[in-house]
Amino acid sequence: MQDFGTYDYVIVGAGSAGSVLANRLSADPSSKVLVLEAGGHDNWIWFHIPVGYLFAIGNPRADWMFTTAPEPGLGGREIAYPRGKVVGGSSAINAMIYMRGQAADYDGWRQLGLSGWGWDDVLPFFLKHEDHIDPPNEFHRSGGEWRVEHPRLRWDLLDAIRDAAAEAGIPKIPDFNTGDNEGSSYFQVNQKRGRRWSAARGFLRPVLKRPNLRLETGVHVERVEIEGGRATAVVFSRGGETFRANAAGEVVLSAGAIGSPVLLEASGIGDGSRLAPLGIAVNRHLPGVGENLQDHLQIRPVYKVTGVRSLNTDYANLLRRGWMGLEYALFRKGPLTMAPSQVGAFARSSPDYGTANLEFHFQPLSLDKWGDGLHAFGAFTASVCNLRPASRGSVHLGASGRPVIQPNYLSAEEDRRVAVDSLKLARRIVSQPALARYAPAEYLPGPAVASDDDMLAAAGRLGTTIFHPAGSAAMGRETDPRAVLDERLRVRGVDGLRVVDASAMPRITSGNTNSPTLMIAEKGAEMIRKDATAHRG
Repeated sequence: MQDFGTYDYVIVGAGSAGSVLANRLSADPSSKVLVLEAGGHDNWIWFHIPVGYLFAIGNPRADWMFTTAPEPGLGGREIAYPRGKVVGGSSAINAMIYMRGQAADYDGWRQLGLSGWGWDDVLPFFLKHEDHIDPPNEFHRSGGEWRVEHPRLRWDLLDAIRDAAAEAGIPKIPDFNTGDNEGSSYFQVNQKRGRRWSAARGFLRPVLKRPNLRLETGVHVERVEIEGGRATAVVFSRGGETFRANAAGEVVLSAGAIGSPVLLEASGIGDGSRLAPLGIAVNRHLPGVGENLQDHLQIRPVYKVTGVRSLNTDYANLLRRGWMGLEYALFRKGPLTMAPSQVGAFARSSPDYGTANLEFHFQPLSLDKWGDGLHAFGAFTASVCNLRPASRGSVHLGASGRPVIQPNYLSAEEDRRVAVDSLKLARRIVSQPALARYAPAEYLPGPAVASDDDMLAAAGRLGTTIFHPAGSAAMGRETDPRAVLDERLRVRGVDGLRVVDASAMPRITSGNTNSPTLMIAEKGAEMIRKDATAHRG
C-alpha cells in the first residue's frame, strides 16, 4: 500500500455536497484538502446542455447504473436507480430544479431534537451560496456560487395546465422557495444562460487552482481506517494500485445516500449482524447505518393531446428538430434548454394534511422510461410524487461489493392511500375546462383503471424513483438507537468522521433534494471549521 500523503481533510465524493465542502474547506490556505471521486470529469457535451439528461440517465458514461432489489409494492419489479458518475454527482444529470422544500420540514427536524436545523437556522445557508437572477429580497440573494434562473422557454400546453390546476383549486404562485410551496408555478432552475449549472461547475471547478486542494478522479475508496475510535485514513485503489491517504483532521463522507452508508459498512461501522457475514470486523455497532432510506416515488400518468406543441411532436419533426439545435447554438434558448419539468404544482392529497404533500412535475413530453425515446404522439406527463412517504427502505453493502437498494415503496398503508388519491387529483386537474381544447386522453394508466384497487395496482406499474434518496445515515438524538449522526453530522462513537450529504436527513424534504443537500454541506462546512478552531484553541 502506497502512502498518498497526509491531509487536514479527506473528502470522499465530489458530488453536490463534496463540491461545496471542497470549496469551503480549502478556502483556508493553511488547510490541505484531498477530494476522492469515483467518477470522471464532466468533459462530455451532454453534461452541459440541459436536455442532455435524456442521454445521460441510463448511460454508463454518466450513470452508475444501479438497480433496486425486487420491489413488492411495484409488482416485484427491479427499477433503475440513476446516480451521477461524474464530478458534480447527480447535479450533472438531474432535473436542475431549484427547490428548498417547506419550512415545516426543517422545523420538524428541530422538533426531533436537532438543534440548529429549523427553517430560520437553515435559510441563511441557502442564501449564502445563492446567485439568483432576480433582485435580492428576504428569500433570495445574488453573488453566490449556485446560479438560479427562470426557464428560457414556455409552452402553451403548460400554461393551460396551470390554468386547469387553478380551476381544480391549486392557486398560481410566483415562487416555490419561500417556505410554503403550495400552489403552481414555473420551476426555477440551476442554469446559467441556457447551460446546466452543476455543483462542480459552481463550487469545485473555480477553486481547483488552489495549491492546497487536490482532486483525484476514477478512484475506488475501499474503506476508512479506524484506530483507537478515530478515523485516521482513507484507503483507495486505482489502476491496480492501493493507496492510503492520512487524515490529520477529519474524514468527510459525501458519497450520497447510496454511497456513504455502504462505505461506512465497508469500514466496519454499522449493524454487526450484517457485517459479520461479509467478513468485516466491527469498529462501531450502529444499527441505523443504511436504514431509514426514503425516496419520492413518482407515478407517471400520460395524456395524449392534439392541437398543441409538445417536445414529442417537435422532436418528431425534422425541421423543428433542426431549428431546436440552431436556436440553442445561436441564442441559448428553446427546447434544448429544458429541464425535464418546467411547471410544478404542490397540493394536498386530502384535507388530512396541514401542508402540501404532493408534488406534480408537469412535462410537455412522454416516454416509457428515462433513457428511452419519446413517444411518437403529442402528449404530456403529469408525474406526481408523495412528498412525505411513510415507507422506509434500506441500502446495504452486498456480498458483491455493490449496494443492495431496497426502497420498500408503497409498503405503508398511508402511502398506498396517497398514491390512489394522487391519481384522482391528476384526473381532476386534466378534466378542467382550461385543457378541453387540447382533448386530453389518458394513455397511462388508461380510463379502464377506475376502482381504488385498480389505481393502486396502476401506481405499482407506473411508479419509479424521482432520484431523491435520503436519510440512510440519519441525524438523531443520542437516545435514538437508530441515529447514525449527531446534530453536527458526526458519526456517533467515531471521532474525526462525518457524513455530509442527503444521507443525514432524518426525514426527506418536501420537494427536490439537490439544493437541500447543498445547504447541508454549507452548514456542515461551517461546523467543521468551527470545531477545528475550537480544537486548536
